[in-house]
Amino acid sequence: MNRGKIPFYLLVLSLIGAGLTTAWLRHSTTEIPLVPGEQKPVWLIEARVDFFADGGATTITLDLPDEAPAFRLIREQAASPGYGFAVLDDQKNRRAEWTKREAYGLQTLYYNAQYQPVEADTAESANLPKTQSVYWSEPQSTAARELLRGALARSSTPASTARELIKLLNPNAADQNAELLLANESSRAELLVKLLNQAEVPARQVMALKLEDARRRQVLQPMVELYADGRWLLIDSMTGEQGLPDNLLLWSRGENSQLDVIGGQNSRLTFSMIRQTVPAMALSQVQFTDNLFSMLGVYSLPIEEQSMFKMLFLLPLGAMVVVFMRVMIGLKTAGTFMPILISLAFLQTSLVPGLISFVLIVGLGLLLRSYLSYLNLLLVARIATLIVLVIFLISILSLVGYQLGFNTGITITFFPMIIIAWTIERMSILWEEEGAHEVLIQGGGSLLVAVFAFLLMNIQVISHLSFNFPELNLVILALILMMGQYTGYKLSELHRFRSMSNANDVD
Repeated sequence: MNRGKIPFYLLVLSLIGAGLTTAWLRHSTTEIPLVPGEQKPVWLIEARVDFFADGGATTITLDLPDEAPAFRLIREQAASPGYGFAVLDDQKNRRAEWTKREAYGLQTLYYNAQYQPVEADTAESANLPKTQSVYWSEPQSTAARELLRGALARSSTPASTARELIKLLNPNAADQNAELLLANESSRAELLVKLLNQAEVPARQVMALKLEDARRRQVLQPMVELYADGRWLLIDSMTGEQGLPDNLLLWSRGENSQLDVIGGQNSRLTFSMIRQTVPAMALSQVQFTDNLFSMLGVYSLPIEEQSMFKMLFLLPLGAMVVVFMRVMIGLKTAGTFMPILISLAFLQTSLVPGLISFVLIVGLGLLLRSYLSYLNLLLVARIATLIVLVIFLISILSLVGYQLGFNTGITITFFPMIIIAWTIERMSILWEEEGAHEVLIQGGGSLLVAVFAFLLMNIQVISHLSFNFPELNLVILALILMMGQYTGYKLSELHRFRSMSNANDVD
């Protein structure tokens, strides 16, 4: 290896590493999908509050999920005509609050939230929670001690203790102690929490919502969380099943009331839900607006500016195709930038109409240029005249295409008129100096390179990556630099040396 090229190779590797690393960091922190059209599931959950207002001032508060494990809140809103609404967050206790000066009769309030399923957080809790104090009446205290004595004798861990207690609390079990305790408690989950805390196992009641597509008028289900092995473990107080199912949303934890109504009565809380699929790109833009990569991206710009950048970010790819075709293949083109601009024009006009339009414009331009050569105009005046004539040609073709019903006729104006004028001038001079054969070679080469660049740019994945991960252009830059160092034979030159190879074989 030539030591003088070591800095160059280090530069190339640095560009590739920087481009790929930055793209991966953008993907991992903003969840921008690597492929277009990726869909992600979300749950649209609607909480409905019904109550009868007494006619005076009314305040309604609804407990909201603080940090629901395995779910991420996307957006939330309330539908409550005539009511003031706010989401109050006090020490991780989020509550929705509706207020109204006067309310009469039946009232209905709605709270909508969109949740995205994510990987559950299994991080251990830093602080060991304390057990809650439990108070029983004398008969209940005796019954609780007897139940715990039997459950503790058949268990060795907090989770196994909970399972044994659930078996003893089964209505089918003929246990008088369990029947006594169940008769004085509102729910089995609340009773299980008390028994676990008396057994020195930290436990709390949680309210969970079972998610099923297109279900209506669902209610929260009481469940139990106990602290074991450094983390909170969810357990079903009815079946004893452990762990958090994929379709279970923990709505609230602790002793907070689910619904408080001041100035009303006969309140009721129900839930409806629908499972949807939404574009992953839209989710990323909604959730990570404050992310550093989002602020450095182009999403905050107006749509018109974003469309411009979407085209600009494809230019390095077209440049790479031109370098490859000229340096590695040896194909001749009419200039360096003309094929790139033609390929961008094809993205607007589509391939076949674009090819036909370009050939017509250049062909007619060459005919007009041959007439201008007889006028003996200066170069600047001749180019200016060609620009004016090209504008007229493009306008005429656009109008004719529109009259014939071709919608792509209008987009012909995207062609770079000044570059086309220069191309016509260069081809005309080339025709006079080298002949029509060389014009066909360079003109055909330009169109061929433009077609290859268009086919590459038109791939949906490439267009998606170039716009959403513009740092990948550093990788393209590295490839262009590497091809710029190539000094070997071009592919089109190999046939010139075929006779020498055959002669060596004969010798």
